[in-house]
Amino acid sequence: MEASSTTMPTDADSPAPQNRPPVSGPRYSEIVDMLVRAGYLKEKQVVYAERVQAKLETSRGLLDVLKELELISDEEIKQAIRENRLSMQIGSLLVELGYISEQALENSFKIQSEDKEHRKLGEILVAHHFISQKKFLEVLSIQLGYPLVDPELEPLDLDLFTQVSERWCDLHTAIPIRREDDDVLVAFADPQDKEALAAAKQAFNRNIRPAIANPVAIRAAIDQARQSSAAGDQVPLKKDSVVGIVDGIFTAAVEVNASDIHLEPLKDRLRVRFRQDGILVKYKDLPRKLIPQLTSRIKVMCDVDITEKRRHQGGRMLFERAGIKLDLRASFYVTVHGEKIVLRLLNRKNELISLEDAGMAPKMLSRFIADALDQPSGVVLITGPTGSGKTTTVYSSINRINDPRISIATAEEPVEYMIDGISQCSINPKINLTFEETLRHIVRQDPDVIVIGEIRDNFSAEIAVQAALTGHKVLTTFHTEDSIGGLVRLLNMNIEAFLVSSTVISVLAQRLLRKVCPSCAAPAAPNPGDLQRLGYSPASVAGERFMHGSGCADCGYTGYKGRIGVFELLVLDELVRNAVLEQRTSFEIRNICIESSGLVTLLEDGIVKAADGVTTLEEVLRCLPRLHPPRPLGELRRALGV
Repeated sequence: MEASSTTMPTDADSPAPQNRPPVSGPRYSEIVDMLVRAGYLKEKQVVYAERVQAKLETSRGLLDVLKELELISDEEIKQAIRENRLSMQIGSLLVELGYISEQALENSFKIQSEDKEHRKLGEILVAHHFISQKKFLEVLSIQLGYPLVDPELEPLDLDLFTQVSERWCDLHTAIPIRREDDDVLVAFADPQDKEALAAAKQAFNRNIRPAIANPVAIRAAIDQARQSSAAGDQVPLKKDSVVGIVDGIFTAAVEVNASDIHLEPLKDRLRVRFRQDGILVKYKDLPRKLIPQLTSRIKVMCDVDITEKRRHQGGRMLFERAGIKLDLRASFYVTVHGEKIVLRLLNRKNELISLEDAGMAPKMLSRFIADALDQPSGVVLITGPTGSGKTTTVYSSINRINDPRISIATAEEPVEYMIDGISQCSINPKINLTFEETLRHIVRQDPDVIVIGEIRDNFSAEIAVQAALTGHKVLTTFHTEDSIGGLVRLLNMNIEAFLVSSTVISVLAQRLLRKVCPSCAAPAAPNPGDLQRLGYSPASVAGERFMHGSGCADCGYTGYKGRIGVFELLVLDELVRNAVLEQRTSFEIRNICIESSGLVTLLEDGIVKAADGVTTLEEVLRCLPRLHPPRPLGELRRALGV
């Protein structure tokens, strides 16, 4: 937020409330007035925010300014709204909170007035992509005071489901979730539908606790409950059976938010490990005698050849149990002690992370959006090793540019996130639906944006370049160490230098670093050895906020919990394009990028995050390539806008 210097007023220089001119209606806005009345804000803080707002070059809402000044947080605003019922309509509330613009609201009212289906405002806002369904329901939940639930993820009480018919659930767009004391929690698409509430009370003969849910999720949960009832899933599996053991492993992996499951046959046992926050953590050991049965069970679930034990195989399965729904991609690898199985968990219910929440610095984010995503054509490469979050960044980018006015088509193996409004193709070599076959046809689909899951060979690289030459925007991933490596590898795949320089508009390299656990984080001086390896002196990092996790129950005593993205953004300018045309070395291209295009390396971005206490220098040195000496922290902060 840019404004001229303004100091926070003291009690002495704050204008007295009685000196303000009399106004009719809310003094500031209904929400800001409510925050002042409820004690979340002081009058002088609002006056200060108004002064800052008046000096801004671009128009910003008062509530936005208050949040930017860290005088109030989103959570405090939500809590205040819950505690104090507002008379505001949902549209005005969304505008006030900054989720939609006034223009979007006006357009929605206009659409509603001409709508032959007589849809509600919320349906129109979501249908025309003014706001996501999830965010709209979240605000509606806060406004109405009903809990927001996802019935697909909730463990449903099947006894309650059998008390009503599937037709009843479809008719009222509602589904019972569970008993809560003497009440029944029921998820409704519209919890204010008096007819549906009365029908639920009559059906269960109990007091009803309404909750809000996405109607699509309600219908999916109805199908899931019907299938579970028919299959008798309400009867618990024996935990010591092979089926029970496999299901228990999958369920435990989901509970700890693991990304991969490793089942490794050793000389005397089967070792089971989960990859959590990028690190393998032991789950349990199982008797070696169970290996053949467990392997056969997983092979059957993946629909691969259970008789083949001498060759590597790959497969995929859909696992649904007790409210858990996820895809698992399996790899069977023959070792001297048996077949090692690695399962990648592709949880379809994972929430898409917005680009703003991925960890990109402000200047880097705004440049990535303006110079890469908002460009009408060209190739945007997202690079990094396996497990570095490339796919998540691609999906977040797609979600940001998704618009009813453009056509987006993808070729993926497999589809990991389902996004409404785009044409997603999941590669299936078993039926000859290969990358080659799909990429030949995708350009005939009149797409504006083409998403290629991964550039894996010369053919896919040529398709990406040719599509960009014909005016398409192409988003794809690439396995390289850093952003410069993406350009060099394209050249090594026999793509002509002039094609690379004229079609690639941006390369975003990334990694995932473990975050310091917030529950046990404490200030810690950086290790002098680590500083020396980075070329820093203790004096050069004095005053920085380095943190270290001492270990607690929340983080499993590792000191880390969750992960944060570290990024390196290369936007090709004329100097960089000329360097590519001249086929300079990666060292020379990197130096040109740093000097001319404002490149901040992965290592430098990681160091800034460590200095802010988000991660540690140990984690930076463990995960990030050291290809260029890092610059001073002050210079890096200016380059990143932090």
